[in-house]
Amino acid sequence: MANVFSILLFIPFLALIVWLFAAIIRRLLGVRVGPGRTLLAAVLALLVTSPVLAGLAPPDPKNVGLAEGVLLVLAAAGLAALLAMAALVVLEVLLPTGSMPGPVEVWRGTRRRIARTRRYSTIVRIALRHGLGRFLRGRPQAGPTSAAARRRLARSLRDALDEGGVTFVKVGQLLSTRRDLLPAEFVEELTALQDRATPVPWDQIAAVLEAELGDRVFAEIDREPLAAASIAQVHTARLPDGTPVVVKVQRPGIGAVVERDLDILVRLAEALEARTSWGRSFGVRGLALGFAEALREELDFTVERDNLQTMAAALAMSPRRGVQVPLAYAEFSSERVLVMRRLPGTPLGAAEPVLARLDDDRRQAIAADLLDSLLDQVLIHGIFHADLHPGNLLVGADGTLGMLDLGSVGRLDTVTRAAVGRLLAAVGRGDPVAASDALLDLADRGGEVDERELQRALGMLLVRYAAPGSSAGVAAVSALLRTFTSHGLGVPAPVAAVFRAFTTLEGTLGLLRPGFDLIGQARAVAGRRLTEMLDPQHLPRTLQEELITLLPMMRGLPRRLDRIGDTIENGRLRLNVRLFSDDQDRRLVTGLIHRTLLTVIGAAAGVMATLLLGSGEGPRVSAGISLFPLLGYGLLTISVVLVLRVLIVVLRRD
Repeated sequence: MANVFSILLFIPFLALIVWLFAAIIRRLLGVRVGPGRTLLAAVLALLVTSPVLAGLAPPDPKNVGLAEGVLLVLAAAGLAALLAMAALVVLEVLLPTGSMPGPVEVWRGTRRRIARTRRYSTIVRIALRHGLGRFLRGRPQAGPTSAAARRRLARSLRDALDEGGVTFVKVGQLLSTRRDLLPAEFVEELTALQDRATPVPWDQIAAVLEAELGDRVFAEIDREPLAAASIAQVHTARLPDGTPVVVKVQRPGIGAVVERDLDILVRLAEALEARTSWGRSFGVRGLALGFAEALREELDFTVERDNLQTMAAALAMSPRRGVQVPLAYAEFSSERVLVMRRLPGTPLGAAEPVLARLDDDRRQAIAADLLDSLLDQVLIHGIFHADLHPGNLLVGADGTLGMLDLGSVGRLDTVTRAAVGRLLAAVGRGDPVAASDALLDLADRGGEVDERELQRALGMLLVRYAAPGSSAGVAAVSALLRTFTSHGLGVPAPVAAVFRAFTTLEGTLGLLRPGFDLIGQARAVAGRRLTEMLDPQHLPRTLQEELITLLPMMRGLPRRLDRIGDTIENGRLRLNVRLFSDDQDRRLVTGLIHRTLLTVIGAAAGVMATLLLGSGEGPRVSAGISLFPLLGYGLLTISVVLVLRVLIVVLRRD
């Protein structure tokens, strides 16, 4: 019983000693060190204290007084703390803090790695099953040389993406809009990808509704889905007041599946950007990150709810064009459930019987109103529906249109909207110089751009596609995107969304009015908008807006000029230049200083080690160990480690 009691008292005392050593070590080092490393250093100090004390004590401990014993203990503890600190510094040099994950991170990372490996194997099997295995070998492969071969390969890619699941279907749909990256055969096949899925059983849908909204929201709800997609499915319902609504419910577990696949896509994009020149030129990592952000927004139905409210307000501020969006019920919506008022109408893909009852002039007016509405969204409001395919449009009996699925919309800042407007106006005038200036404002420059050559290329495009009577449509957009890439210009994601919106809209307009001239109508709209801006009725308002912008600067200009003149007159004018304001410059200088300090410290430690090793044995630490050789070899080790750390940075190629 006494032994057990002694152990119970010894454990807290031991823990207190370890805590004191840890506090002393962290305080002396003056930097934040991880608790795990500090604890290891404290335990090391505690373990070496006894041998160091034995080495410092005289042969006959009985002759040591109380004061001498306290000094010996303090000296031994100090030496032990120094050794632990040296070990901690060496450990920090060899394995810096953060380079090794903790046990919790190791466990989580292992689980993620196992799940990722399983998904990798599934993706590889899908690719092999569809004849894409030769492209996974890591060696350059000759591409198809004929249109028929490209079409077969594109069909295999479409089938593989379709079988891969929701994330890869979304990737295929995104790639189908990048006519600057893919041949026409691939674009046509990937455009046929449908975001569809087998309906989820009602009990799982009911569980999501119960968890998100409770059980007293709807007076009735249809258990058979109105539509089922890979992310969510839609059910019709009625609110307690009898209002007909549609309920969009996220598929259970889809978030984990998407996150796993997005992790794989980002890793693949990083590998492509690091190992291939075309990956770096296209910035595939940035594209993958932008796609991941957009898909995560699509998974959060509160984003779509806000988009619906913003789009409804934008449409209300525009002239009546017969286009509307459903009203979202914010009080009945959450991240996984979205309740909207049900719009009357038929999906455009199945609305030919409805449109057949309308004459050609009415159908032309409906298509023109839809194009005008999209231009209003892009040029005025800065928020637009980027995927107006036939499945996202409802056609009412009177020809009114309803836009659906605003989970991921395009957004443009004021500068980009102005550049898009200038581009449309330049196309309408056939002005390649103005079109070139607008494109340069829209694009990301990777290097020097031959503006004269760009103007000549745009002039050829305007003559070919924008001349009166031309009906090129998507071909003009594809040619414009190829002009971007051929001149080393990157297409930012918001600008790519604008091009995607118009390329998708052409097929939709063709269903509303066969033979609809997208380019000609857009040119006419751009000319009309330019005329409206220059109309005498609008000039006062435009002038007023410009004056409101310039007035604060104009009011402060005389005072600033007076200060500058007074400073020059009294000889107090100074020029202040902020050195190293750029992050790259700061990192470069910081790296040079760090390497210089490591070199100086390593050299000093080497000199001190040489002096200690040549100064004899010094005091005895133990029966076979002397203090000077021990410290000398320790400093020599530190010197070698620091010098090697500098050399590896200096000599490596990257």
